[in-house]
Amino acid sequence: MKHHLTSTPQDLLNKVPAITLGFWLIKIMTTTVGETVADYLAVNAGWGQASTRIAMGLLLLGALTLQMRSRRCQPALYWCTVVLVSVVGTQITDALTDGLGVSLYLSTGAFTVLLLLTFGLWFRSEKTLSITTIDTPKRETYYWLAILCTFALGTAAGDLATEAIGLGFQMGVGVFGVLIALTALAYRMGVHPVLTFWLAYILTRPLGAALGDLLTQAPEYGGLGLGAQWTSVLFLSVISALVGLTHVQTQRASALASS
Repeated sequence: MKHHLTSTPQDLLNKVPAITLGFWLIKIMTTTVGETVADYLAVNAGWGQASTRIAMGLLLLGALTLQMRSRRCQPALYWCTVVLVSVVGTQITDALTDGLGVSLYLSTGAFTVLLLLTFGLWFRSEKTLSITTIDTPKRETYYWLAILCTFALGTAAGDLATEAIGLGFQMGVGVFGVLIALTALAYRMGVHPVLTFWLAYILTRPLGAALGDLLTQAPEYGGLGLGAQWTSVLFLSVISALVGLTHVQTQRASALASS
């Protein structure tokens, strides 16, 4: 969990953006967008759950193909892929919960096992779970599989906390925000950076989901009533601005590396 604000030439060899403050801000907002876009397309836009899942799944497949074929990190492509993973991860959990009636306790446990299994296979193959060396197709495949699992797990855990356990949206934002702050503190105190990165990555998903529900849901349900459309537009605009800044920083680092 690094917190520097600029990319270094070494970061350009990696297919994942530098882990900066901007990275975490974008990550949190992509998780919120995953929640709000899925709801907007399926409900407000009238696509329905099935059509939304098919469309988002195809878009994710296309984005992943482009991402895997690129030779170095391209911030816009990377974060577009993350947004789509967020939407699809949300839909997977919603399909299990709303469509098949699977308990949130069960889905949270199942996605935890899948994530741990992915980490186990990844570590057995590569002897590391570090995201600073995602520089081979095999490592990138494990990385994106882990990311999908974290989004599905985070969605299930967030819904479990805010709905099944009854924390509510405001309390959910507070609780997960505190947990992320404690994870950052643990990193500062010397806890292993790979462990703290993945813990923070998982926790940002339920934080984003709770924040999305808080902003979009009607006041009578404990939200602020902004609606999925305007929340999505607002957050996508901020994400675009931050990604643009990241792109400029990457270009500068590339120029320095070439000089």
